Amino acid sequence: MTRVADRLAEIITPLVGELPVRLRAWDGSEAGPLEAPLVELRSPEALRRLIWHPGELGAAQAYVTGEADLPGTTAELDATLALVMEAARKAAPTRAEQARAVVRAGRAALELGLVGRPPAPPATQAQVRGRLHSLARDRAAISHHYDVPAEFYELILDESMAYSCGYHATPETPVADAQRAKLDLVCTKLGLGPDSTLLDIGCGWGSLTVHAAQHFGARVLGVTIAAEQQRYVAERIARAGLADRAEARLCDYRDVEGTFDAVSSIEMGEHVGQENYPTFARVLQDRVRPGGRVLVQQMSRTERPGGGAFIESFIAPDMHMRPVGQTVDLLERAGLEVRDVHALREHYVLTVAGWIERFEAHEDRLRELVGEEMLRVWRLYLVGGSAAFRDGRMGVDQILAVRPGGSHDLPWVRA
Repeated sequence: MTRVADRLAEIITPLVGELPVRLRAWDGSEAGPLEAPLVELRSPEALRRLIWHPGELGAAQAYVTGEADLPGTTAELDATLALVMEAARKAAPTRAEQARAVVRAGRAALELGLVGRPPAPPATQAQVRGRLHSLARDRAAISHHYDVPAEFYELILDESMAYSCGYHATPETPVADAQRAKLDLVCTKLGLGPDSTLLDIGCGWGSLTVHAAQHFGARVLGVTIAAEQQRYVAERIARAGLADRAEARLCDYRDVEGTFDAVSSIEMGEHVGQENYPTFARVLQDRVRPGGRVLVQQMSRTERPGGGAFIESFIAPDMHMRPVGQTVDLLERAGLEVRDVHALREHYVLTVAGWIERFEAHEDRLRELVGEEMLRVWRLYLVGGSAAFRDGRMGVDQILAVRPGGSHDLPWVRA
């Protein structure tokens, strides 16, 4: 009788050496070091997904459906994924070894009865259609991630509802304090003061829109294409008594009119797409007055530009990240003068750690709100994102620019 774990070990070991994990298959068979972290393959569907989608996407599909599992805490999930990725990085199989592995995998698939139609995508996998980055498709992509009960985000984020990298004075700085410091930093870099006007593109759950109006006296227009966010931010503005200074509008960035003293975009530029980024950059330039300031906080990717198979399939469809230097070039081509690039990569590791702590503390309620499969999507999302920033595969930067044609009044000395 074929033992599933042994057959898998025969395929993998020639490529990576000793298995970095202990495999346990649905037939009860096990392979790999006894002391290594456990990976459970609970169903043949887990391997079918890997046959049809080798690599990150197939593995993510199997995990979020529960067909495969890495039992233990979120920290243990992080450690296991790190072991697997390290083994994959160190592996350097020749083309001949890769070809032999493909042959072995094909034989094993036939022996184990894995050949057949592809499994249906998980319910949580995004299904967006239409022309890439058309208005309708962008709305569908944003809706997939944000149009869930706001309570879900309230339980994971801090009270500011800032869904972006914080600014940590020390590794011990709580997320709430780091987010307030980040919002102060953004408003200060933009030179906001009483009655200055700010356009907040992709205002999210309203953290910057409300903060700039409440603490800096600015007049703020926040725009989003997520209906749930627009409703939530409008209610926040009303509760804070800021209706005369702030507005949340359901509006695509391409449809905004008017000129503002400052423009911000906090981790929204990743969602406009590679082909549309020049349009996005021109909107930033067109919406700010001559001499006005623009601040873009945006994630970058140092390898394989894009979003990544898991992120684009389950979190942010059509997302595109690139090296920060390419983003700077695109902003400059639009006519903006870039004055400062402030790297915050290590800060994001600390921010996500705070989110994971809250995620684990409220796991039961989160499950009630969105179900087990979405909970597994978010566990993988948080752990994977933290590792990407920690390992330098992703970064995040604040890019400060001005529109030429007027006095930019930036200080000579930065505090």
